[in-house]
Amino acid sequence: MAIQTVGVIGAGQMGNGIAHVFALAGYDVVLNDISQEALNNALALIDRNLERQVSRDKISAEAKREALARISTTLNLPDLGKTDLVIEAATERETVKQAIFEDLVPHLRPETILTSNTSSISITRLASRTDRPEKFMGFHFMNPVPVMQLVELIRGIATDEPTYKALHEVVEKLGKTAASAEDFPAFIVNRILMPMINEAVYTLYEGVGNVKSIDESMKLGANHPMGPLELADFIGLDTCLAIMNVLHDGLADTKYRPCPLLTKYVEAGWLGRKTGRGFYDYRGEVPVPTR
Repeated sequence: MAIQTVGVIGAGQMGNGIAHVFALAGYDVVLNDISQEALNNALALIDRNLERQVSRDKISAEAKREALARISTTLNLPDLGKTDLVIEAATERETVKQAIFEDLVPHLRPETILTSNTSSISITRLASRTDRPEKFMGFHFMNPVPVMQLVELIRGIATDEPTYKALHEVVEKLGKTAASAEDFPAFIVNRILMPMINEAVYTLYEGVGNVKSIDESMKLGANHPMGPLELADFIGLDTCLAIMNVLHDGLADTKYRPCPLLTKYVEAGWLGRKTGRGFYDYRGEVPVPTR
């Protein structure tokens, strides 16, 4: 089927980036959230990010205007029922995602493809809670969406070939690269990335190095553009912990046990950049390590 209209559920860090790239690629986007403030903030951020692309000669001012005009917002989830493709980008909690799908499914057209931007949760299990497991897929964008080139495509056990091909074509139209992953906990990127971050937290927890030395070691010694603790703050420590729990529960291997220090930071509400404190304190002009 020809996909022209796209519904995005969740106007947060991932949802606004997904809306941005789809609108820029010529799709009509309906962005949904339970908070009008979140929708307003998302539109303002998309505007700023598009303007940054204009200033760097990545896109024209006209392309920016056209992209913004293609995005509409709604607080009413059933409004997404008329779209050709729905991308759920809500918080990384399975119960939340299941509740969204249960509310949305009665309003969908039979041919609409339903996807989740989950970074770790079983696609087969999410699909089984809908009326269209054959038209359900994992559609995992990387953060920040306008910058990162990869999209993981994850088929559930029931996903049919036309659905996979349709989404592969969408990724190409977005100017990104698709990587096909099997439906195992955390897929490819986070299966490798999150244990590395978790090990960096263990290295901090055990006193092998402090925040600054760990991040500098990986940047200068392994040529990583961002240290693992800085990256964890960027992703969100709650998200990192959620993915480690999915790996630990789903694969039953002690090597995926979340570091107690990661759990402690999340319990404190120190979730990284979005809360002003994580492994770094962002409340001043320059980030300062908290350990």
